Amino acid sequence: MYPTISHLLNDLLGINIPLPIQTFGFFVAMAFIMGSYFITKEFKRKEKEGLLSTIKKKVKIGEGVTNYELLSAIIGGFLIGFKLVEAFFDYDALVQNPQEFILSTRGNVMGGIIIAAISVYTKYKEKEKTKLAEPKWIEQSIQPHQLVGNMIMIAAISGIIGAKIFASLENWNDFLLDPWGQLFSFSGLTFYGGLIFGAISVSYYARKNGIKLLHLIDVFAPSLILSYGIGRIGCHLSGDGDWGIVNNAAKPEWMSFLPDWIWSYNYPNNVINSGIPIPGCEGNFCYQLAENVFPTPFYEIIMAGIIFLFLWNIRKKINIAGMLFFIYLTLNGIERFFIEKIRVNTKYDILGGITQAEIISFCLILTGIVGIYLLNKKKGKSSTQIN
Repeated sequence: MYPTISHLLNDLLGINIPLPIQTFGFFVAMAFIMGSYFITKEFKRKEKEGLLSTIKKKVKIGEGVTNYELLSAIIGGFLIGFKLVEAFFDYDALVQNPQEFILSTRGNVMGGIIIAAISVYTKYKEKEKTKLAEPKWIEQSIQPHQLVGNMIMIAAISGIIGAKIFASLENWNDFLLDPWGQLFSFSGLTFYGGLIFGAISVSYYARKNGIKLLHLIDVFAPSLILSYGIGRIGCHLSGDGDWGIVNNAAKPEWMSFLPDWIWSYNYPNNVINSGIPIPGCEGNFCYQLAENVFPTPFYEIIMAGIIFLFLWNIRKKINIAGMLFFIYLTLNGIERFFIEKIRVNTKYDILGGITQAEIISFCLILTGIVGIYLLNKKKGKSSTQIN
């Protein structure tokens, strides 16, 4: 396993570069980047086909730097300088434990003051270049794809908050023992919590900007499952605990040509230090599972990739807005519902034992099927009325 990108580079290239980048976090970032690329691509296609129209917004130009901008520059600049300069002088501490370093109160005050001053000066000079004697309001035309950056940022922030809240609810006893650690650690994220919170936040933002909801969710559908699959790469490579149940069964004959770890794996050097010590290993990540388990993240990577390719290939053939998204919900729900059968997770003491993900995935399947039915029914009525 590769708890950090440094471990991955060392194994693949034989070079040892100490980097404060966790493998899981790296792939989460890659998920957002790749998702953003395909979302932008879909927005542009729908704009070209006339399905999404230009957004008209009134903006004020020629205004000098505002108090809010100055305050933002001061706070943002100070925080960056406070941590960045300290990281420069004590890089080893950052590499050893990035979470603890970032979330701690340690930092360089003088570095914070200097960077804050530079930030304020830069912002002031930037606004002075466009300042007019009399500020004025103008109407500005914006294409929906130009707002993708804002949507991704909103989805990232609200999604992480939602993922943390749902993870805390799923592991309530752990949360009660260490609420601060559970909320501010960079691990322990629940995908469906992120999906729900992110979807609500982005939908609200899109509605405020006059973007049609059904087309919006269709645009996001393929990228959501793609991003999920990329995130699972981080889960598998880092060994973050999202693995399956114990699997001591012999590998099936039909899988004989595949590596053994695809059938069962003990996740050595996993990032959460779960299991038993690895003989002769020294350092931070020297544990492996006592028994082999199903490598469920790998299975989800494959299934997410297949679903993405399917959705991406049928998107132009569907002429009912919203249909692609409901197909996505159905397939995503089916995939997650069945993988839960061999995945380690906290079970609620209802219906003989059921996980949070099973409840939500079942709701997604039901929502997807009902949505497909209603959209088809609505389309059928429209066709009858036209005829």
